[in-house]
Amino acid sequence: MLFNSFHFLYFFVIITTTYYALPHKYRWQLLLAASCYFYMVFLPIYILILGFTIVVDYYAGIFIENREGSKKKLYLIFSLIANIGVLAIFKYFNFLNDNLSLFLNSVGYHNSVPNLSILLPVGLSFHTFQAMSYTIEVYRGNQKAERHFGIYALYVMFYPQLVAGPIERPQNILHQFYERHSFDYKNVTDGLKLMAWGLFKKVVIADRLASVVGHVYDNPTNFEGLSLIIATFFFAFQIYCDFSGYSDIAIGAAQVMGFKLMQNFDRPYLSKSISEFWKRWHISLSTWFRDYLYISLGGNRVSQSHLYFNLMLTFLISGLWHGANWTYVIWGGLNGLYLIIEFILTKPFTNLVNYLKINRFPFILNVFKGFITFNLICITWVFFRAKTVTDAVYIITHLFKDFTLKGVFSKLAVAKFDLQIIAFSLVVLILVEWLQRGVSLRNWLTVKPLYVRWSVYVFLGVAILLLGAYEQNQQFIYFQF
Repeated sequence: MLFNSFHFLYFFVIITTTYYALPHKYRWQLLLAASCYFYMVFLPIYILILGFTIVVDYYAGIFIENREGSKKKLYLIFSLIANIGVLAIFKYFNFLNDNLSLFLNSVGYHNSVPNLSILLPVGLSFHTFQAMSYTIEVYRGNQKAERHFGIYALYVMFYPQLVAGPIERPQNILHQFYERHSFDYKNVTDGLKLMAWGLFKKVVIADRLASVVGHVYDNPTNFEGLSLIIATFFFAFQIYCDFSGYSDIAIGAAQVMGFKLMQNFDRPYLSKSISEFWKRWHISLSTWFRDYLYISLGGNRVSQSHLYFNLMLTFLISGLWHGANWTYVIWGGLNGLYLIIEFILTKPFTNLVNYLKINRFPFILNVFKGFITFNLICITWVFFRAKTVTDAVYIITHLFKDFTLKGVFSKLAVAKFDLQIIAFSLVVLILVEWLQRGVSLRNWLTVKPLYVRWSVYVFLGVAILLLGAYEQNQQFIYFQF
């Protein structure tokens, strides 16, 4: 079920109203049933995959808690293999098989194993990682094993964040399913505000940018220079507004019912370094890899060369998590390389800034660092969006071939009206992001006069209804992961 659909609007109103009307002891059943329905709207049969991992990890958690030593680790390994195995079959089998075929063909052999004709279950990587975090935390002693099977199933399937996160930890969300959530006006209104802002980012910004980006990136060899640069910048904002828009709607929908989900984005394009960017972008995933992979490898408590290895491996795996394509692996590798270079150059750069006394102009220095960071990230987005490595290399090598402005927007097949909407909505986005540096605009609105609050609400509502791109009712980018 898409958040940007009337189907979800009806679903949300009915489920939320019923949730508050029901006695507390029946609410988990309503949410579990609603979550099953929400997921089955996409492809009903794949609920069985979720059911399999839920059963495995539920019992694995109990067995892990009740065992010591090698047996405890054995049950954790069994749980991880089951979850990673599901990912390997549905997401990576054909990718691995294709690459094996290429290798065997290069040495004169033939791979007779056929590819699987199966669809990737929506949001598979998200709920798999959430399930894995549960058994890992039980193993580490940070979380008690959940004995209530229905509550554990709801932890994995909670509909607001089921298919695209945030990837929650059991310590944050499991206990909330036991708590009594009374109707709270502030929670409801704050949640609705966040949902409206997320919907604005999705349908007004991301979906309008999508048509331009798709026009170029689906046939990149037809373009060069300024057209490729514009499409790449547009994609940077498309993927941000699409994914953060989903997260806003998910967090807001949960907040309306009294649940608190973790923040997933924190104005990442205002970052002044690559490391800062990754503290602000897809926070639930970056902290997952930090806590369960990077630190397990030794983190930064190792030699310098080992540190670089840990960073690169973490980002390569993160790239592969996003998709079974070499473009994603290269995307992850580029980000890992950026961080290694940043680690090496931080001290010399600081010394140079101090020597030249540039630190006397902090605003200019921060703008410069932000500009460099944003453009470096945009280069990685080329590989993330391109269909093939060949397409990505073509785009990278033709970004500066032609800077002729005349006729560029006709080449991009973007109407003047659409371009005006894009420019206007991006200004609104940047303004809101800038203003939220020191204060939450939701809290700021709460203390403003009635006419100020409702002016903002009406503006958002009208913009969503009149300026949103609804022609194709596009799904969220991260649903494919």
